[in-house]
Amino acid sequence: MKSELAELDQKRPMPDDEAPDAVPVPHALVPHLNETAILLDIDGTLLELMPTPREVWVPPGLSETLNRLTERTSGALAMVSGRSLNDIDLIFAPDVFRAVAGHGAEMRLTVGNEADDVHAPPMDKELKRRLAAIAKLSPGILLEDKGYSLALHYRLAPHAEKAIYEAVSLIRADLPNAPIEVLPGKFVCEIKHSGFTKATGVRELMKHEPFKGRRPIFIGDDVTDETVFAIMPEMNGLSFSVGRRAMGVNGHFDTPNDVRAFLARLLDDTRLE
Repeated sequence: MKSELAELDQKRPMPDDEAPDAVPVPHALVPHLNETAILLDIDGTLLELMPTPREVWVPPGLSETLNRLTERTSGALAMVSGRSLNDIDLIFAPDVFRAVAGHGAEMRLTVGNEADDVHAPPMDKELKRRLAAIAKLSPGILLEDKGYSLALHYRLAPHAEKAIYEAVSLIRADLPNAPIEVLPGKFVCEIKHSGFTKATGVRELMKHEPFKGRRPIFIGDDVTDETVFAIMPEMNGLSFSVGRRAMGVNGHFDTPNDVRAFLARLLDDTRLE
């Protein structure tokens, strides 16, 4: 195993223009599943992006793959998402997975618990009211209230992108001391409390069993996943982007379907035993 791990360490994060063209075959990537933690973004990574957040769906076979990987890693599989825990559970129902949710605002360490920790307080009501009013700029802008954050989805109104960000900037300029952060994503502008990210959530997750002491593998697709890409080296972990060759990753997938196929191959590779 040491020789395989040394081989992987030579594939450490590199500049974007030098990022590898493909992901290594399973046995080279994961010498032993019982020493690995699998961390997965959802939208655009495990599941295809849809016109609205409510339209995403779980393809046949994925639930079985995720449950088998959870068993093979002794539970060290978690979703790392900007979605709330409630949303994640609705998507994967009746399955329930460990998760870092809400960009690190929520966490579930034990299957069966609604949440083990909540890091973020609810967003100020007046601030939320002002931000929510931005959705009136154009038909097709969808408002998603997560309590600790607010997301403006404009996949159905791409022409409104500039106006949305200008409106958010005006509100921030009017409230310079408000503890908020703007997260640009794929056809979404999310405003959340500052001080927590997917990376802070993953750091906390990796302190607890069954993740503690394992080598994490994180797969994500969006700008909000870059904070996790950045901390993987300090955990001796590996990261992979989807749909683009992101800076600082060890490889990339073209589509969520490629991610699902890769996860299935992990289970079929007998050399991982």
